Amino acid sequence: MKKSDSPWRVPLVAAIALAMTAMVLGVAACGGSSSSGDANAAPAADTIVGAGATFPYPVYTKWGSEYAATGGAKLNYQGIGSGGGISAVTAGTVQFGASDAPLEQSELDSANLAQFPMIVGGVVPVVNLEGISKDQLMLTADVLAKIYNGDVTTWNDQAIVSLNSGVKLPDTKINVVHRSDGSGTTWIFTHYLEAAAPGVWTAGADKEVNWPTGVGGKGNEGVASSVKQINGSIGYVEYAYAEQADLTTVQLQNKDGKYVKASLDTFQNAAGQADWQSSLPSMYLILVDQPGADTWPIAGASFILVPKDQQDAAAAKSILSFFDWAYQNGAETAKSLDYVPIPDSVYSLVESDVWKTITVSGTPVWQ
Repeated sequence: MKKSDSPWRVPLVAAIALAMTAMVLGVAACGGSSSSGDANAAPAADTIVGAGATFPYPVYTKWGSEYAATGGAKLNYQGIGSGGGISAVTAGTVQFGASDAPLEQSELDSANLAQFPMIVGGVVPVVNLEGISKDQLMLTADVLAKIYNGDVTTWNDQAIVSLNSGVKLPDTKINVVHRSDGSGTTWIFTHYLEAAAPGVWTAGADKEVNWPTGVGGKGNEGVASSVKQINGSIGYVEYAYAEQADLTTVQLQNKDGKYVKASLDTFQNAAGQADWQSSLPSMYLILVDQPGADTWPIAGASFILVPKDQQDAAAAKSILSFFDWAYQNGAETAKSLDYVPIPDSVYSLVESDVWKTITVSGTPVWQ
């Protein structure tokens, strides 16, 4: 897909997300025959309601339109951030949540949720710096951590200049942009800083951290928009947002000491390190700072969260049928939007080991 042909430019993503907020909440409030507010009883089987991560928003909504065109259920997905998605599915206001920050087994057990990966992508630093072209600037994890710590504050700081021989860097302030909401993209980014810059990054790793400096943007689209508007800025977004907003990405030094560019291939190399079999039953995995000369160091999977105890068998099967279709038919769409599809071997584990735990009155929904 050419960028000019893509429907997923950042302004449109933001507009759709806002419009869907009212639509999703309206469906959740009025659908189904139960007034209890339980996620399993809210929408009818021909409508799937989900909310969460903005990281996979472009591919989920594209899959939704393609699936509906086959006669499948309609998808209403609200990109509100991973933290919001976890809260919504736990509270029972949506049928599924989406999060780039996977829950550990104890958290899944406490909320009685099943979790499985749906897509892999990359988080990329992006800059708005006059005279600097795409992938021209090179950074290390230590320098990136120092920028986000507020220890490196100008673009011609020697820490940056020493990595970029021959590149003319301006004597201007670095305007740091980060997420303002509970974010799986932040979870991936801060886990990378913690893993690759130990002792330098001091703010911890989570969906929300106490940022030492900078301004916040809501969602990947908010950060992308802020970077595009603020001269001298740096931010981090999911790669699809960087590509479709035509933002300037940077090269990063990886675990093997090599400088690499963000691409579908370098994300795939990171995903190839994943041992999903050993991650069962939670499927909790962190994909940052993986080895390999051609591996992008800030990769991550995006996960789906579904309540294990379902009340409506038809509605529950409708949810899994959509994701089953996406696993089997959505790879090319995923690639066209710069995501790495989940391998067939992992889909087999999801179907055989995870989906069997999603039941109605003790009977598995997916058989």
